[in-house]
Amino acid sequence: MSDGYTVAVVGAGLVGEKIVFELRRRDFPLKELRVLARTARTTTLAGEEFEVGVAEPEAFEGVDFAFFAGTEGEKGAAVQLAQEAISRGAVVIDNGSDFRLDPDVPLVVPEVNADALEGHNGLIANANCSTITMLLPLAPLIRAFGVRRVIVSTYQAVSGSGREGVEALEDGREGVYPRPIAGNAIPLIGGVGDDGYTTEERKMRLESRKILGLPDLEVFATTVRIPVHTGHSESVYVETEREASLDEVVEALRSAPGVTFSGDADDFPTPLEAAGDSGTFVGRVRVEGNAISFWCVADNLLKGAATNAVQIAESLIGVRV
Repeated sequence: MSDGYTVAVVGAGLVGEKIVFELRRRDFPLKELRVLARTARTTTLAGEEFEVGVAEPEAFEGVDFAFFAGTEGEKGAAVQLAQEAISRGAVVIDNGSDFRLDPDVPLVVPEVNADALEGHNGLIANANCSTITMLLPLAPLIRAFGVRRVIVSTYQAVSGSGREGVEALEDGREGVYPRPIAGNAIPLIGGVGDDGYTTEERKMRLESRKILGLPDLEVFATTVRIPVHTGHSESVYVETEREASLDEVVEALRSAPGVTFSGDADDFPTPLEAAGDSGTFVGRVRVEGNAISFWCVADNLLKGAATNAVQIAESLIGVRV
């Protein structure tokens, strides 16, 4: 559209604010930007004041793209309102978890599987933040060397739990996590299933299989919440089908879209430096025959949520920023 697109952001929490920030920062071609929530109010998001409208079916009239900013693990408004928006002509990009594993809904990380957008039915799912962080560097390694299994341990920031998680760290708010988060590490994100895995750990396995098109991929995840405000870190071990040299692995990572590779053995990314940046950062790479280990970090509110969502819309309209 030569005059831009009408965009609605549903949710005025941490992710909703970051989507507004990314739409502006990336110069998304906007004609109108609407912010919707459960209640009407005036609020400031990313330094900009908005008259927040009520998220109801009529609010999607004339909307081209609707970003539903559900936080990690939350049952989002998209369950009630996505089809209402789609019926009015909008493409819905949902950051919540409700539709990610629906076989009729594309689950997309644009640098990895943008082709999954073809033939969508108006609803596209944004992947889990920990899954996105891992797949940006993992996907090119799998393509280059094949894969037998993946073992990952995550170190996830409290902002992945929304404002409540931030308050639990900053103000000692109780009831958000099963143990106090300050000065602690909690290896339990979500409920535990009969198989012993948490919902977050199952997300990493099942979402990775869907995005990579590898339905039998072995992914063994241990997900841990740590007292960091923003930025998820992950230690990833991958067993490959064929042997790889360090030089080959370095080349694959350096050429991977969306990945910034720290080549020096004593240099490494941390969440403190990644916070506020939309990239994914990799370091501490080690290679032994059919085994590759690496450390990766990304801002969970940006590339882990808002940036990826906006990139999906950019892919649909052919914008490359």
